[in-house]
Amino acid sequence: MHHKDSNLSRKHPGYLIGLLLILVSIPGCSEMKGTIPSDGEAWGIYYLDLVTSGVEKIYGSTQEISEFDLDPSGESLVFSQMTDGPGYEFSEIYRLSISDREMKRLTDNSFWDLYPVWSPDGTRIVFLSWRDETLDIYQMDREGINQSLVYDSGFHDADIDWVGEKIVFTSQSRIWIMDSDGSNPRQITDPPRAGEWGQANLPFGDYDPRLSPDGGKVVFSRLVSDESTHGNYDLFLTDLAGGLPRNLTGTGYSQGLSSWSPSGKEILFIVSAIGEQGVYDLYTINDDGTGTSSILPEIFPAGFLIHQAQYSPEGSGIYLIGQWWKDGN
Repeated sequence: MHHKDSNLSRKHPGYLIGLLLILVSIPGCSEMKGTIPSDGEAWGIYYLDLVTSGVEKIYGSTQEISEFDLDPSGESLVFSQMTDGPGYEFSEIYRLSISDREMKRLTDNSFWDLYPVWSPDGTRIVFLSWRDETLDIYQMDREGINQSLVYDSGFHDADIDWVGEKIVFTSQSRIWIMDSDGSNPRQITDPPRAGEWGQANLPFGDYDPRLSPDGGKVVFSRLVSDESTHGNYDLFLTDLAGGLPRNLTGTGYSQGLSSWSPSGKEILFIVSAIGEQGVYDLYTINDDGTGTSSILPEIFPAGFLIHQAQYSPEGSGIYLIGQWWKDGN
């Protein structure tokens, strides 16, 4: 029998969802200005054209949008959103057609459903759900039916990604990989002080893994210091063929939520905090750790917070979750 972390009784059990659910207070945020469409809605999914720097609003909501994933064809998004209330039991999963904006609710229950990820062929969706004692990995078809358990480690499982026949995920503050049917799970990182609580928002450890397009490498975030309450997270890269994880960044900022470019040569990631200051900016870095740069166009005002971003299938644009701080005006 697995013994769960005794700290779960004193910390919110969502700590294993990684950096995505970290919401920080940002004192002194400026009044919102710019040309990004908001329509008075605090949350939205947007498309940034990397050629023209134009921004299109795909979907907007007054409720928090926490995760999304683009299907392999680039035609549909799945995302989780707070619905009908503020508690995590009101988090549900939706599918949105990009071309006609048709939306379908895929889950409707009293469980915490979140973090949907498409299968490589676009026919299934894996997601996290708290239906038993822990957060576990479930699957359903693209219509939301045939929901079933894929994997339960006995601990909280989180931060899933699916490429080829492999799914990577976070469990016990470490990165794991398994076959897409939930079989053959194995641990692939062993960070220092894994699971040990300090002063940061998560325990020391590794979080938020993303498989490269060829399935051979995993980029992830490691809590390297708890000097900031937001956590000092650097990006690391591990080769599944062998070898120790390689440090890509050494800034100690709170950074993660990575996304690979279609070529597998660049990594898109979010810097959510620098020290105690929330920023939520968008950066890229080469897979060898060189060439770090911000890619925010000038029309992104200082108070427009980016919570997640993902390349389009052809790499000419980026989809992102944005939050308008204050009222979006």
